[in-house]
Amino acid sequence: MQSARQIAEDIVAREGGFVDDPDDPGGATKYGVTLATLRRLGMDLDGDGRVGVADLRRLDRAQAVDIFLRHFFRRPGLDGLPEALQAPVFDMYVNAGANAVRILQRLLREMGHDLAVDGVIGPQTRAAARDAARPDPIVLRDAYGVARRNYYFRLADLRPASRKYVRTRSGGKGGWIRRAEAFLSPRYHMSDEEFRERTAGWA
Repeated sequence: MQSARQIAEDIVAREGGFVDDPDDPGGATKYGVTLATLRRLGMDLDGDGRVGVADLRRLDRAQAVDIFLRHFFRRPGLDGLPEALQAPVFDMYVNAGANAVRILQRLLREMGHDLAVDGVIGPQTRAAARDAARPDPIVLRDAYGVARRNYYFRLADLRPASRKYVRTRSGGKGGWIRRAEAFLSPRYHMSDEEFRERTAGWA
């Protein structure tokens, strides 16, 4: 299994450099770190007394990895989840914040566990995840991956501007879907035909 640091480094590599896409609700990002996150952490990297886009542009890979480890892995308690879940939930937490945990909690409720869907990893969520991971944690990881993929589809159904992250201009799988399926066993990947059918109703 990958270490948390290796997972964070993979996320930084996958997210890439500075991007400011007006269709992205997260706003300007670099290595997956948003300007809002930089402001919340008070990271005035250029020393001008305020945190803005110039500071985000100065962010380096090592700083981004450190932010993810401290504030997107350890602080929300992802290290308390079964090991097989840590990479996909961590990756999704960087992408969608506490919604990554809510997806897991809804899945665990569907599996019969009584817990709140509040986006917080507390004792109930940890216990339910440990129970659901037995005897085969990969089954739970795959179920989470499918739930994550469905979350992206629902988001794009409701918000047409997000569809470009789900489907490429040529009609193939977009970055969000490829990202979700990177943590799924191959047998659960959608075929090209299945993907086209799922997105056929989009303009």
